[in-house]
Amino acid sequence: MMSSSVAGVDEAGRGPLAGPVVAAAVILPTDHGIEGLDDSKKLSAKKRERLEAMIIEKTQHSIAMCDESEIDTLNILWATMEAMKRAVDGLPKTPDHVLVDGNRLPGWSYHAEAVIGGDAIHPCISAASILAKEHRDRLMLAAAEQYPEYGWERNKGYGTAEHLAALRKYGPTPLHRKSFAPVAQLELI
Repeated sequence: MMSSSVAGVDEAGRGPLAGPVVAAAVILPTDHGIEGLDDSKKLSAKKRERLEAMIIEKTQHSIAMCDESEIDTLNILWATMEAMKRAVDGLPKTPDHVLVDGNRLPGWSYHAEAVIGGDAIHPCISAASILAKEHRDRLMLAAAEQYPEYGWERNKGYGTAEHLAALRKYGPTPLHRKSFAPVAQLELI
């Protein structure tokens, strides 16, 4: 009997004012042996990093994203859906079923199900959550070196008081999402 493959999909970075939205898709083998998978937001950075290495080593996975200009063109919801679609399309094997964290599915032909809170329920979605968050966090750490005024090494592009103050003082960078209100309002001034 052939076993069916299930891909878990999640994203990181819908809410920030800067940087891409990143999605990951993961097919966990039944005997993966990866202990401690959970919603990436519930895990310490050290534990996420350790789990990420195991996920990369033991799974079929794919990471994809939509950058700031795509977010501004499509809007964040559709850019997120597109990143998820790219992640599943990038898997080395076509999954038989896809579980997506959240309440919406991208427009695709995969047999799929949206699962609210799925990153805390299904290990394959938890694994995708971890890959997406770790990948995006690394991108924002690199961006922080290029644009140190915004504190992205601490806030990862989210609209913290520090980030908003820097945005008002220095203006937006090419990595800012110009369609997001705090950035768009500065563009009008």
